Amino acid sequence: MNARRPRRFRGRRVSWLRLGASVLGGLALLVAGVAAVAPPFSFLPTGTPVDQRWFAGYYDVTLDQGVALAGDEMIAAPGGAVLAFVVAAGDADCTPTWGKTYTLDDAATRFDLDRRIERMRREGHPVMISFGGAINTDLAVACTTSVDAAKAYGAVIDRYGVDSIDLDIEGKTLADRSSWGRRANAIARLQGARPADHPLTVWLTLPVAPDGLTADGRDLIAGMLSAGVKVAGVNSMTMNYGIQDPKNLVDVSKRALEATASQLSTLWDDAGLDLPPGGVWELMGATPMIGLNDVTTETFTLDDARAFTAFASDRGLARLSMWSINRDHTCGPNYPFTGTVSTQCSGVDQGDETFAGVLSNGYLGRYANAVVETDPPIIEDDPKTSPYPIWNSTTFYSAGVKVVWHGSVYVAKWWNQGGNAPDDPTLDTGAAAWSYIGPVLASDQPFRLPQLPANTYPEWDATTLYNQGDRVMVDGTGYEAKWWSRGQNPARSILDRDYSPWTPIEGTVDAGASGEGTGGNAAGAAGPAAGAAGPPATG
Repeated sequence: MNARRPRRFRGRRVSWLRLGASVLGGLALLVAGVAAVAPPFSFLPTGTPVDQRWFAGYYDVTLDQGVALAGDEMIAAPGGAVLAFVVAAGDADCTPTWGKTYTLDDAATRFDLDRRIERMRREGHPVMISFGGAINTDLAVACTTSVDAAKAYGAVIDRYGVDSIDLDIEGKTLADRSSWGRRANAIARLQGARPADHPLTVWLTLPVAPDGLTADGRDLIAGMLSAGVKVAGVNSMTMNYGIQDPKNLVDVSKRALEATASQLSTLWDDAGLDLPPGGVWELMGATPMIGLNDVTTETFTLDDARAFTAFASDRGLARLSMWSINRDHTCGPNYPFTGTVSTQCSGVDQGDETFAGVLSNGYLGRYANAVVETDPPIIEDDPKTSPYPIWNSTTFYSAGVKVVWHGSVYVAKWWNQGGNAPDDPTLDTGAAAWSYIGPVLASDQPFRLPQLPANTYPEWDATTLYNQGDRVMVDGTGYEAKWWSRGQNPARSILDRDYSPWTPIEGTVDAGASGEGTGGNAAGAAGPAAGAAGPPATG
């Protein structure tokens, strides 16, 4: 009863070589079967197709100053630009502004933002508008209804003609759950009003921790999807983790992105939405803060940028950005606050490299086939409709003065007269006296000098000797003498502020003539006057 049963194949040992061959053979048959019904590896997510990956650095519009030329670095940066940040004018004022610093009209007149955006579009560099940010009042918070919020968002979208927007939701705005529904319904309303062949692309930019999105971030995304918002992707702010000893900022960011990918997969599944063909990474973007971060123990170097871009490329993230284009250069030698984060330089030695150049490597696919106007017609300028005086080779121009030539707007880099036309292609950047800003826009107003009431001041007389402080009028515009003169036409000061003995009385000349606004039509009256002279050696 207790006899042992004989073993089958007694004395035979397992051949691991034969077993391995059998397993490999079985796998080969399995792969062959799959290949018979589908292309090789088509069942594996591949991330975003290379020709659809894109880079766009953030550009802080609120740092621009009225008299300073703004945006040249924005235009020169590779890829596109994300302009930041549009916010409400006040806690209870739903009017959109640029960081409460400029109204939309201010940005147009003070530094030609509308014109620069149109230039980028024509040159194949798309622009995205970012709403929100870490400070100020978000539109969804200030607007009391989703209808009002939709109007505010829509006014910005329509003005700049953009098809893509970025909702940067962080800090107190992310914690304000009362605004979530207004924002979601407003964006869904705007998307629903667009034709199917011209959709509004919406990205959510959210903070991440080393373990991924915060609870508020996850819930906000779920709410947007539930409201019917078509979310193109989620851009993770891979910065400011608050780790005292991060050791390797790239490793922390990799971990954060891997965790975010898992969270987004769950969110899309819970919403009953299919992931894109490339998998969850096709829904993702990442934005590091270049150089010194707000957390002093965290610094993102150029080597970090290379490693970060390699990881993004390997996973197939759809989008890379950075904060910010304004900071993408080494701080100058006169900046004494080493170790302190600056809004205008990175705080690390970049040599001849830029972070944008590194991070955009492999992320310019979307721009490769951009339509660029390569053979534009020569435009005949019309002084009756031109937003600035039309360039004239015999006129004197001060630095900062704007002119129109062949349908484009230029600004003088230094005092000049005569010389090459502003659009002369034979001059390099250093030799040209003019900088190209952008095209004349259909919305531009004709160049006109505001008028004073008749007889406010005496009419200027060529034979009269005028002393400092004297005031006169020419064709309804007021001028004040800076020093003594005789026979010097005050109208010359509209374009030549350096050597004219006159200056337009503040408030009577539109800012365009002084390089700060749209201006008025003084082209005919602003030519060089006979007997022109500089200021005397003594005041």
